[in-house]
Amino acid sequence: MEQNHFIQCIEETYHSLTKAEKKVADFVLRNARQVLFMSITDLADACQVGETSVYRFCRSLNMQGYQEFKVQLSLGMTDPQEKAKIPAGNELLGETLNETAEKIMQSHLGALRETYSLLKQDEVETFLEKMEHADRIFFMGIGDSLLIAQEACHKFASITGKAYCISDPHMQVITASSMTDRDFVVIISYSGATKDNICTAKAARQAGASIGCITRFKKSPLTAYSDVTLLCGASEGPMDGGSISAKVSQLYLIDLLYQEYFTRHYESCRKARERASRALVEKII
Repeated sequence: MEQNHFIQCIEETYHSLTKAEKKVADFVLRNARQVLFMSITDLADACQVGETSVYRFCRSLNMQGYQEFKVQLSLGMTDPQEKAKIPAGNELLGETLNETAEKIMQSHLGALRETYSLLKQDEVETFLEKMEHADRIFFMGIGDSLLIAQEACHKFASITGKAYCISDPHMQVITASSMTDRDFVVIISYSGATKDNICTAKAARQAGASIGCITRFKKSPLTAYSDVTLLCGASEGPMDGGSISAKVSQLYLIDLLYQEYFTRHYESCRKARERASRALVEKII
C-alpha cells in the first residue's frame, strides 16, 4: 500500500464499515496524529466502542492488527516529496553535532521528567511490598523490553536471591502457568498490547501470582491483568519502536525500585552485594 494513499483508503472503505467501525474511522480521520500515540484501549474509549471494534476496523483495512494500522497511518501522513528532501547527514539537515547532542539530551530529560510527574507514591509502595513479600520475582519482556527486564534482574539478583528473568516467550508462559500466590511477575511493555506479554499475564493470573507492569499506557490489555502499574513517560510513535527515551524512562523506574528496596533491606542487601562482588572479583582483570 503506497504511503500517501492510506488516509484515502480509510475514506474509500468507510461505506462498508459497521456503525461502530465508522466511529473509529471518524475519530482517526479527525485526529490522525493523536492516534499515533494512543493504545488500542485509549482509541476504543475515545470512540466509545469496544477494543474488538477497533480491531475489526483494522482488519477491514486489511491490517493484521492495531500496531500495523498505526505504522501504515504514520507512513500515510508522510509527504513523499518532503521525505525525499530529507538527507542522511546532520549537517545537511542544518544541525551541528552539538545541536543534535542537545536535542537528544532534551528528549531524554523530557522522558525522565514526565515519568517523574506520573509517579504515584501509593503505587510505588504497593510495587515494593509485592516484591518484598514474594518468594520469587520474575522480570519478563519481549523484544526491546526484554533488555530492560534483563537489566532489572541483573540489578536485583545482586542484592536478593529471588530475582529471575525468563527470555524465551514460550518459557515465559510455561513458567507463569506454574507460579503460586507467593510469586510476583514484573512485565515490561511499552505498548501493553504485545500478545506474548498478555498470554504470560493471563497464565500468571490463573496460577494465582501477583502481577506488576511497567508500561506507557494506564489502560491496555496488559494492565487489565495487573495488580499494580508504573507508567513511563516517553511518547513513542509507531515508527520509533525501541526508542532510547522509552528505555531511559523504564530504567529510571527500575533504578527507583532498586534503590528503595536496597534502603529498606539495607543489611541483607549489603551482604548479598558483597558476596556477589567477591564472586566476580576473579573475573575482573
